[in-house]
Amino acid sequence: MAGLVTLGAAARLDSDELQRKQERLLENLRALKRVLVAYSGGTDSAYLAWAAREALGNRAVAITADSASIPESHKRDAAEFARQFGIRHEVIPTFEFDNPDYAANNADRCFHCKDELFRRMEEIAPQYEGAVIVYGVNTDDLGDYRPGQGAAKLHEVKAPLVEAGLSKAEIRELSRLAGLPTWDRPAAACLSSRVPYGTPVTTQTIRQIEDAEERVRALGFRQFRVRYHGEMGRIEIAREEMAAALDLEMFSKLHQALCAAGFQYATLDLKGYRQGSLNEVLPQAATTR
Repeated sequence: MAGLVTLGAAARLDSDELQRKQERLLENLRALKRVLVAYSGGTDSAYLAWAAREALGNRAVAITADSASIPESHKRDAAEFARQFGIRHEVIPTFEFDNPDYAANNADRCFHCKDELFRRMEEIAPQYEGAVIVYGVNTDDLGDYRPGQGAAKLHEVKAPLVEAGLSKAEIRELSRLAGLPTWDRPAAACLSSRVPYGTPVTTQTIRQIEDAEERVRALGFRQFRVRYHGEMGRIEIAREEMAAALDLEMFSKLHQALCAAGFQYATLDLKGYRQGSLNEVLPQAATTR
């Protein structure tokens, strides 16, 4: 009988099936010969970069965008992970904030961000003997509203994790088995995702959000977001960490943290942290196009 492994509160996973999927992933990567991995340093892209290194050695290059929308701490973590696991790593500038369609922050903002990244990767691909561009979307992402997937389709970017049939929970478990420190990394998204659709995104706004989140992180919280609402910062904290936030002394610390980052008011969202909470206000038609 196949062995079973457990990943936190996730469903029990068949370890033999996991290994079959990982081997399928490695085989698919070997077939590509050379790849450029869109690499943010999050759980999915880190696992894909590691797998590409396992399959292709130095013929796999992890590419990180030097974008204002990516927290500096995430860029440092991405560089350290690549160094630790011997992954060839390059950082390239992207200029999505120069694009009015991105700065307008409409519901398709993520499309313009990924379009910029993939165009820049296409420009440097000839330097790597025409390497194929891949990115870390997983099977769970296919059911969410993610306009960036449209940009990937436009640029014919491959999705090896999807092709191998890997879900988020399976990627976390395979990462844990491989000894990757990213296996339980909290979900991450670009800083622009903290700004409500229709409110323009600027580098100044992004820096304020990053400052606020670093201050909240310093208070001991792990999975959270600071959502930008002009003078007010709305804090979403994971339900399993909410008890630590619901304390009068912590209320004061959270308020001080956001005020120090430039907000006039701070509020705690009682629904807690959830991915894509700003999508909740979009019409259903916008998220199903």
